[in-house]
Amino acid sequence: MAEDRPQRKLRSGPFSVLDIGSTKIVCLIGKGEPDGSLRVLGHGWRRSHGVRCGGIVDLREAEAAIRAAVGQAEDMATVRKDEIFINLSCGHPESRHLNIRWPIGGREIGDADMRRITTEGRMRALTEGRSAIHTLPLDYAVDETQGVPDPRGHLCDHLSARMHVIDANTTALRNVEAVLSRVDLTIAGMVSAPLASGLAVLNEEERDLGVTVVDMGGGTTSIAVFSEGRLVHTASIPIGGQHITRDIAHGLSTSIDNAERLKTMHGSAELSAGDDQEMVLVQLIGDNDHHYVRIPRSRIVSIIHPRVEETLEMVNDRLEMAALGPAADGRVVLTGGGSLLEGIGPMAARMLNRRVRLGHPRHIHGLPENPATWPMFATSAGLLAWAAGVGDTLNDTGISDVRPGGLFRRFVDFIRDRV
Repeated sequence: MAEDRPQRKLRSGPFSVLDIGSTKIVCLIGKGEPDGSLRVLGHGWRRSHGVRCGGIVDLREAEAAIRAAVGQAEDMATVRKDEIFINLSCGHPESRHLNIRWPIGGREIGDADMRRITTEGRMRALTEGRSAIHTLPLDYAVDETQGVPDPRGHLCDHLSARMHVIDANTTALRNVEAVLSRVDLTIAGMVSAPLASGLAVLNEEERDLGVTVVDMGGGTTSIAVFSEGRLVHTASIPIGGQHITRDIAHGLSTSIDNAERLKTMHGSAELSAGDDQEMVLVQLIGDNDHHYVRIPRSRIVSIIHPRVEETLEMVNDRLEMAALGPAADGRVVLTGGGSLLEGIGPMAARMLNRRVRLGHPRHIHGLPENPATWPMFATSAGLLAWAAGVGDTLNDTGISDVRPGGLFRRFVDFIRDRV
């Protein structure tokens, strides 16, 4: 855990969170501590089944994996929660900005006006077959005065706001709700996966100066750009560590399990001196379980490198397409299981032309003991942070997207009514 102390007051909880990924399903149960840190009371994880690119493709298999992960965490924490915070990575999430103008009529702006302008943004964001998950304020204007951080108390004729909307396919969201209902869980809140990862691995100064988080997961690579303390853009690329594993399996005629082991133990994003001389034992697929061959490590690296290169090129393309200007020029923080691949940091720094560091979850106690694996828990740790209130500064309009029984519950009911 980082030595600097967090300057924040958290809700105590306990809270239950679930990261539904393409390669693993992670459940954490935790709480906020008086010193502003988070404490994990119980954790559970299982290999993902019935999930592809964050979306549910087999309800029965997904149910079994979720039930096992949640049960393991509950047994460890001796806590049972009926509501759970989950990540949004399914339904082809999209990120866009909306400009909203709301009449005030010369009176003082109050909390009700802040709620109305956010609700108006959410309603305008609705498109056929898609549902808004986050409607986050970027900046406000009071009449002609731009850049007002908090317009409450101002007198004006019109209040304007620039909103960042993240939405997703409604049917995909309903499938997630359906599989959770099969394990007797309801959604307390849904949080964009790259937003959650950013809350876990970034400090406030980075979010203020401008930073891009690249969460390299199993089935997808997610991007979140922060500037001036706000989340200004998200994107998702349908390529992850799972694709590298499959490339190795096909290229070397070995099983998926063996390919994953080779990637983890001998993989690298770039060739290094001596890779041609270092020999690796590979078990081939066939009738004979003892059929092995020796290959140079350089052959494994030569399979991995093009896929990593493709991923980083797509990250760069997404950032350029978003036209974010200086907001996207800051440091890049890599996290997620894919960021543990040897050599990926220097390769990313060169290809993205930015300073790069590896991001671990911060200010959190009780994760599995090996800190080297902590980037794999960035999304779940960020979900716990959001549940405890770390993300409140991103959504300062007086309402929360994620409070049980509040706006999110009405939003879920709204989805159910219109599909």
